Amino acid sequence: MSTVAAGIRAVRLIVFPGGFNWPVWVAEDCGLFAQRAVRVEVTTTPGSVFQWTALAEGRADVAITLMDNVVAYREGQGAPGVLVPDAIALMAVDTRAMPTLMTTPGIETYAELQGKALAVDALVTGNALVLRGMLERGGLTSADYRLEQAGGVTQRFDAITRQQYAGSLFNAPLDAQLKAMGFHALDSASSLLSRFQGHVVAARRGWAEAHRAVVVDFLRALVDALEWLYVPANREKAFAIYSEHMQSAAKDAATAYSVLFDAANGFPANGEIDVEGIANVLELRAKYGEPRKTLSQASAYYDATYLAAAAAHG
Repeated sequence: MSTVAAGIRAVRLIVFPGGFNWPVWVAEDCGLFAQRAVRVEVTTTPGSVFQWTALAEGRADVAITLMDNVVAYREGQGAPGVLVPDAIALMAVDTRAMPTLMTTPGIETYAELQGKALAVDALVTGNALVLRGMLERGGLTSADYRLEQAGGVTQRFDAITRQQYAGSLFNAPLDAQLKAMGFHALDSASSLLSRFQGHVVAARRGWAEAHRAVVVDFLRALVDALEWLYVPANREKAFAIYSEHMQSAAKDAATAYSVLFDAANGFPANGEIDVEGIANVLELRAKYGEPRKTLSQASAYYDATYLAAAAAHG
């Protein structure tokens, strides 16, 4: 974090590109960060290894990342040589919907994935473990397929549309876009897990404790953005913000909104972390994570006090 002007605190945020950054865009474009005297410097990451290396080396302060990454890089089960022993989740920023295993046209069963390569962001973290669980449940062993590191969701989407891989996991609205292009929705991760904590705001605990006030203000601005996005009267402006940042048509914004801000399964408007969802993350990591080790309880990997303080600042 750096100070860019008197009273203004800069936070270096590293994110994957994609529509799930909508609350960040709203907080910036509608002046919600500025109202809290926060300036956010956003960097996009090509993958989780790059992202967590930046956090480990202090080149980023805060990340929007999968909850599994928080656990993996804290426990030494992430990319070799990258360790963030005080990694902590602070707030949920994801839908409550589960990702879909999308496959190329002509592949409609798990058996047809034998001998094929599937794309993941990273081989040992994130949704790779969800995919491994789904493939095992579908009757395949690790010898029946190959997982290949293809990068973040944008890179994986581009790769699968070129049919470089037989399949990959995608959240909405990308799964719907692939369906419209003739790709097959083979299965949903809901067949494996009832709940799963996806993306969260994460930081190093040491940094967060040293900058508690700005962390609370940063989270409050994101909660304000989520609340703003759920107000029907704001949809026209929200769609314009999405279209500008995604360089897409208004109809694409409407499709994304219908999923990301669905009343039942969209982003939690208060940013509350799903503790049961974290427990399921830990169950998968305990089964597939390497090196094998005993993990802590879910409560060890998140700190709800920052979000509680942000809520009190409303």
